[in-house]
Amino acid sequence: RALETLNYTVIKDKECRIMWSQRDPAQRRSGRGNVFIKNLDASIDNKALHDTFTAFGEILSCKVVTDKQGKSRGFGFVHYDTEEAANLAIEKVNGMLLNDSKVFVGHHISRTEREAHLEQLRANFVNVYVKNLDDEVDDEELQKLFGAFGEITSAHVQRGEDGESRGFGFVNFKDHEAACKAVNELHESEYKGQTLYVSRAQKKFEREKELRSQYEQAKMEKLGKYQGVNLYIKNFDEDMDDDKLRQEFAPYGTITSAKVMRDDKGVSRGFGFVCYTAPDEATKAIAEMNGRMLSKKPLYVALAQRSDQRRQQIEATKRQWQGASPMAPSMYGPPMFYPPGYVQQRGAYPAPRPVRWQGAQPVPGQYPMPAGQYPMPQYPVPAGNRSMRPRNPRQGGRGGYAGRGRGAGGYRTNPRAQQAPDSQDVSQAEAPAADADKPAMLTAAQLASAPPEERKQMLGELLYPRILAVQPENAGKITGMLLEMDDSDLLGLLDEDEKKAKALDEKINEAMQVLSAQGPEESEDAE
Repeated sequence: RALETLNYTVIKDKECRIMWSQRDPAQRRSGRGNVFIKNLDASIDNKALHDTFTAFGEILSCKVVTDKQGKSRGFGFVHYDTEEAANLAIEKVNGMLLNDSKVFVGHHISRTEREAHLEQLRANFVNVYVKNLDDEVDDEELQKLFGAFGEITSAHVQRGEDGESRGFGFVNFKDHEAACKAVNELHESEYKGQTLYVSRAQKKFEREKELRSQYEQAKMEKLGKYQGVNLYIKNFDEDMDDDKLRQEFAPYGTITSAKVMRDDKGVSRGFGFVCYTAPDEATKAIAEMNGRMLSKKPLYVALAQRSDQRRQQIEATKRQWQGASPMAPSMYGPPMFYPPGYVQQRGAYPAPRPVRWQGAQPVPGQYPMPAGQYPMPQYPVPAGNRSMRPRNPRQGGRGGYAGRGRGAGGYRTNPRAQQAPDSQDVSQAEAPAADADKPAMLTAAQLASAPPEERKQMLGELLYPRILAVQPENAGKITGMLLEMDDSDLLGLLDEDEKKAKALDEKINEAMQVLSAQGPEESEDAE
């Protein structure tokens, strides 16, 4: 009774469809008893289609396909419970007039099967597509134009809702030879001042597939053309324009294009692109211009990448932070950032010299830092730090040397300096530092102008006291782990902004999670 009275009832401007539940989907997937109807009049809805075909057997489901606006697309489906009922419907209704429209009724063929026979359809096409038609051309004139090449079953000019011609139409021939002759004769011919485009009519999915293939091919050709010669530049002032950008990079080769990217209001977005004619010119520009100071800002210059490549790199970086690198310790334990006044017995480096940019004076008894190693900030060390326990210089540790030996990197260690730092070192370590609570700010210009081997030292001396205030027992380890990051990322973490401070706290928490997962035994070895 619900099927008879409520089926196709309008609920919130949409017709509901009610049918018996089919637990076994085998019949639906097999396609047996499924009928396809096309050339339906726009006035025929689900109920009218159901009433028309219900005379031939029991209907499992019935629908007219509509667009997003709910308007009929001119075709639909009727699924019978038996193959015999479907055959009877095809026999009786195919070619009949429904609301003055001659309909086609046949067995439903799935898209997979249609695509499998696509080559056969291409070889024997009879439907022709024509565009660039004059607005005055109607169906009769279109049929007359193509009638000279063979018998035509239908000719139709597509029109909009206002009845105006959309400039294209379709002509269906009876024979394949006539359709081929029409395409060969009329393609790119002149008719009423318009150059006609005539070709085989394509299905929508076929046309989309072809357009997608053409787009991908053009994209790959473009990428191949600019591979290794297109540069990405960022971190310049807002007053930079295309001409200034070209002028800055012109000394390194022939530039084909230089463009500063802007938003919809015309304001510079802070980055742009420069394209050279040869890869060696681009390589030279990267070597000379990357990191160069321009208007008190260090430029970033690199080869331009596709968005999908950048996305993959970003995802890989995220996986590294979440997984093994850079925060996860290696087989030798996490990197360690040692506080002042402490020399690690087991193969450690002695205390480094201070950085020149702070203007500090060398401390007696300290040794020069080996190149590439991270130095230690001159800040007080909490007494509770386990890694700062004094060790007996005569007792050799695992992987180290006892007594007067050589530390890692071949530098000689001083047992007296290990047993007790001199009075000047002690006073510096115990005296409260005025700058420890408020470290000096470091700008991108200062960092770029410093030698590469001293940049980590400058960053570490600002990073250590902030970590010390949050995690005093693991400040050295966490600082060493964070110093594995890029200099630009570290500089951003040192910003006084509230969001940047929160980002630093997140990095510290990530490092603590890695240290906790490492376990106490591995952590002891790392010390």
